[in-house]
Amino acid sequence: MTKFLIKGGRALEGEIEINGSKNAALPVLASSVLFKEKIEIENLPNIEDVKRMQELLDKLDADGRIDYEIAKKFRASILPVGAALARFGKVAFPHPGGCVIGERPIDVFLDGWKIMGAKTKLSKSAPADYEITAPEGLFGVDYTFKIPSVTGTEALIMTAVLAKGTTILRNAVLEPEIKYLADFLNANGAQIAGAGTTTIKIEGRSGKLLNYSTRFIVPPDRIEAGSFAILGALLGKNLRIKNFVAGELSTFLVLLFNVGVEYVLENNSIIFPAKGWSAFGGKDAYKKTLRASNVTTKEFPGFPTDLQAPFTILLTQAEGQSLVHETVFEGRLNYIQDLNKMGSRITLCDPHRAIVYGPTKLSGRALESPDIRAGLAFIIAGLIASGETSIGNIYQIERGYENIDYRLRSIGADIKQI
Repeated sequence: MTKFLIKGGRALEGEIEINGSKNAALPVLASSVLFKEKIEIENLPNIEDVKRMQELLDKLDADGRIDYEIAKKFRASILPVGAALARFGKVAFPHPGGCVIGERPIDVFLDGWKIMGAKTKLSKSAPADYEITAPEGLFGVDYTFKIPSVTGTEALIMTAVLAKGTTILRNAVLEPEIKYLADFLNANGAQIAGAGTTTIKIEGRSGKLLNYSTRFIVPPDRIEAGSFAILGALLGKNLRIKNFVAGELSTFLVLLFNVGVEYVLENNSIIFPAKGWSAFGGKDAYKKTLRASNVTTKEFPGFPTDLQAPFTILLTQAEGQSLVHETVFEGRLNYIQDLNKMGSRITLCDPHRAIVYGPTKLSGRALESPDIRAGLAFIIAGLIASGETSIGNIYQIERGYENIDYRLRSIGADIKQI
């Protein structure tokens, strides 16, 4: 089995660039089902989830069957389902796989498709868990999400593009990725208004496919940007992180400032000073006390749930008691028991809340990556820990971060694959 082997204690300096966004690329890839011909995408991240989506779409044909084995590997496999249903009038697919971070039901999707005129049958055997048909086509509706959902909003937008009549989606999420998708589809013939607000209106095309004319340029990944900024806060020594879109991380940046991290925003970059705080001290660092801070995850523009685990690593080095409140996924704090084995002092109050006592010195251990974001958090923990840390199940990390070991070595990290 391939693992990451990390030796902590080295300062990070130089420049590192943020890659294309996983969460923006995947829905646009899925939207290719809505087009007559192939679409072009630039700055596509070379990550496992993107590869799986490409494989999934390559195998999708007019029978509307989503490949069972591929779909079970990642959550975003549900994104092409609505578009396939609207285009082919039928679709069969398994319950999507992906990170185990709590209950991830798909009723928000099924309810939307049912209201639009689809009929759902639950299959009791592979290769499909769900079989959905729309014998009379899909119709525009006024639909309110009972719980805000990013993938739900994206999937129903794509479904509505080929439906008959007008669809209004209420209580939609505000994430930037929704607007990126809508802007791309609009540039190629769709009529979507209100993306980036809680109410989105889509004028359906009654089955008429889109004509490709404008390519999609994948924007920088805001979650990768925030994760690298946390590394800069802990180990940066004149470190510049490029392609940093500060406007998409405003809440994160406020909390970074509240903790006591010094940084400079300049020309789409975030810079950590030449003599910043370091978990290890030494001649190139001065002793600066980081302050405890409470963190509550929320949908955009709140603090991203995907940055909760990396930010918790930062809080282990802060003076005092911090409360981490995870409001999005009830299983997203499961990594904490492994972090405590490294020396952190974190009390798990319930599935949604944890108290972090700091500062604590971390020591290297053998860990297994439980999901994409906690896996990256373990890398950060290993880079500030004394001794050696090994991280297994790195496929989970590579689902979301391209060549992470090579890129971190380029700024001075001691990390390699074995």
